[in-house]
Amino acid sequence: MIPVPRLLLVVFLAFAAVTVASCAPAGRPNIIFILADDIGYADLSCTGGKHARTPALDSLARDGIRFTNAHSPASTCTPTRRAFLTGTYSWRQRPGSAIAPGDAPLTIPPGTTTVASLLKSAGFRTGVVGKWHLGLGPEGGPDWNGEIKPGPLEIGFDHAFLMPATGDRVPCVYVEDRRVVGLDPRDPIRVSYREKVGNEPTGRENPELLRLRHTHGHDFTIVNGVGRIGWMTGGKAARWKDEDMSDTFAARAVSFIERSAGGPFFLYLATHGIHVPRVPHPRFAGRSAGGTRGDAIEELDDLVAQVLAALDRLKLVENTLVIFTSDNGGVMDDGYEDVGRFDYHPNHPLRGYKGSIWEGGHRVPFLARWPARVPRGATSDALIAHLDMAATFAAITGASVPAGECRDSFNILPVMLGGKPTVPLRPHFVAHNGGTDGPFALIAGDWKYLQVSQPIRAADTRGEAGAKAKAKGKAGGPPMLVNLVRDLGETQDLSGKEPAKFAEMKVLLEKIRAGGQ
Repeated sequence: MIPVPRLLLVVFLAFAAVTVASCAPAGRPNIIFILADDIGYADLSCTGGKHARTPALDSLARDGIRFTNAHSPASTCTPTRRAFLTGTYSWRQRPGSAIAPGDAPLTIPPGTTTVASLLKSAGFRTGVVGKWHLGLGPEGGPDWNGEIKPGPLEIGFDHAFLMPATGDRVPCVYVEDRRVVGLDPRDPIRVSYREKVGNEPTGRENPELLRLRHTHGHDFTIVNGVGRIGWMTGGKAARWKDEDMSDTFAARAVSFIERSAGGPFFLYLATHGIHVPRVPHPRFAGRSAGGTRGDAIEELDDLVAQVLAALDRLKLVENTLVIFTSDNGGVMDDGYEDVGRFDYHPNHPLRGYKGSIWEGGHRVPFLARWPARVPRGATSDALIAHLDMAATFAAITGASVPAGECRDSFNILPVMLGGKPTVPLRPHFVAHNGGTDGPFALIAGDWKYLQVSQPIRAADTRGEAGAKAKAKGKAGGPPMLVNLVRDLGETQDLSGKEPAKFAEMKVLLEKIRAGGQ
């Protein structure tokens, strides 16, 4: 017979063990965060799109949870990516707060806590594949012909295979870890965003050499028959082929998963699709009902399908959290001529497009699948943002967020797991286009306050709808107050009818901008 004091001790230790186990992360999952480019709220079949077929992405929605009130931290590229990685709004961080040129230095200082560094500290193998667009190298920009640092490896990633900036910006080469892939030292790369370098043809001087014509800008050095932003010369053996890019990123992502299958691992997969220039592989050209843009969406879906197939083959599906979302809302004409039909709104029923503080600029698809924990076929209208991944991943893995870091990140794990908290986990969200000076919009509860009501450019919409939406100046209109529950299309300004709420939202935005979470 066990003596009473000893029996009590055994019971206490057993209870303590159960309590600790219930608080600790259960079976830490692998994490794959897929950040697509320029995918709109209604671009996927599972979100109502009819212009392209997306069976792989639809399967994520069917087997996981779909968020209908998810927001990119900005309505443009660089600031969204920086905010996702750091858990802090980019408008709080001047470097990287706006779209970066292709030769910018690294905009996230080494030593900054990032999603990657958090997960690495928790024992995860970390990798990034795809579009970077956060700058590389020291002040003055990278040495494309030497060791390129600082970069992803200095802010928490173990491995990187990158497009340095965007598909429409030079240099048109890949970087693996700290070196340009396939560079011939006898043909060094030179890049400039200030003046022409070398004597290679440009879209402005030699339009007859273009296979994809530009509609505005994008008329500098021609690479692979496409005019780019900026000038480059050299590095011919290292230059990418646009039509192979999606398959290249898919193969590199699968390779990272295979090499990390012992887990746990974190993969940040940032696709080029469907950013311009849209040059889908020939097996996708003309396949969709939506022209070149629709073809690019179907190619993006195929990339996701290749990743999901690898997880299935390696028997990693059950305990891998896969998230798919976009860096901002959809856009139609973004600098190049697409072929096909344009009689649809990629962000329907939202107002606006990429580059605006209307909902169409930042409310984006957000799908999450984790069979071991996330309910199948669920939807949630909870307010969330890409900013929240730092705190959420920390909660999943038991990682510790240093004090003062990831200051705008909220733990949304309870809603991802299907919970219905009585109090919003994210109480508000600040939208912006880029930069540190605005304009800004604030969402809190059912309400949205916009500092200015921006005009919609004809180029954003294209076609007949675009002709009816010509901008009347660049300054924008007066501030607005909108009830998003009753008016998701943001058509009715309620600032006159709800002056108290209008004033309350304005003050709250000022408070958050001044430093409050």
